Amino acid sequence: MPEVHIKAEQRTEFGKGPSRRIRNGGRVPAVLYGHHTEPKHLTLPGHEVLMALRTPNVLIRLEGLPGGVQLALPRAIQRDPIKGWVEHVDLLTVRRGEKVKVDIPVTIVGEVAPDGLLDQQLVQISVEAEATNIPAGVEVDVEGMAIGAAVHGRDLKLPQGVTLDDEPDVLVLHVLAAPTAAEIEAEIGEAAAAEAEAPAAAAEAAEAAPGAPTEGGGAESAEASG
Repeated sequence: MPEVHIKAEQRTEFGKGPSRRIRNGGRVPAVLYGHHTEPKHLTLPGHEVLMALRTPNVLIRLEGLPGGVQLALPRAIQRDPIKGWVEHVDLLTVRRGEKVKVDIPVTIVGEVAPDGLLDQQLVQISVEAEATNIPAGVEVDVEGMAIGAAVHGRDLKLPQGVTLDDEPDVLVLHVLAAPTAAEIEAEIGEAAAAEAEAPAAAAEAAEAAPGAPTEGGGAESAEASG
């Protein structure tokens, strides 16, 4: 995995006010931790961080810090819910040769048999890999898979040096029988019937509710009062 070089700066101000000023200045507050050392509070260039984090498990080479260059992996990212900007990032210090546990995406290639329906249970899987050689993901070839076929964690073809950090029996995907046209029509008909019955059921429930007026109740009350 290529390294992304980012120049970091240490920060000494904390809290909502200073963090807002940092973001307004085009930078992102960050915390670097790991290896039983005191966390380092940093700021990073906002655009470079945004671009780097488009790659899952990107290896970041932090430059310009006291003590020399630090290698880090993103661990927790806070984004603006509307604009998607990075508002804060936690980074984990790593070393070359060190093993780390990460989640990598599971990508499907190929098409199952025409009468089959692919049901993907996992879109990512946990693995253990060398910090500077984390795979971008793992591919599963489903070309021609028949109904009943399944892929479990133990079946994944991981790159050399990468091991599964999940249950070997975990179900990644399987192939189900595709519904027939008659089954689809029947399901649509049932849904339409249920939708049509809903107003009537609601009206019956309202009439049965305690204190609801009965038919002719208003006239009887008028006669009694007279």
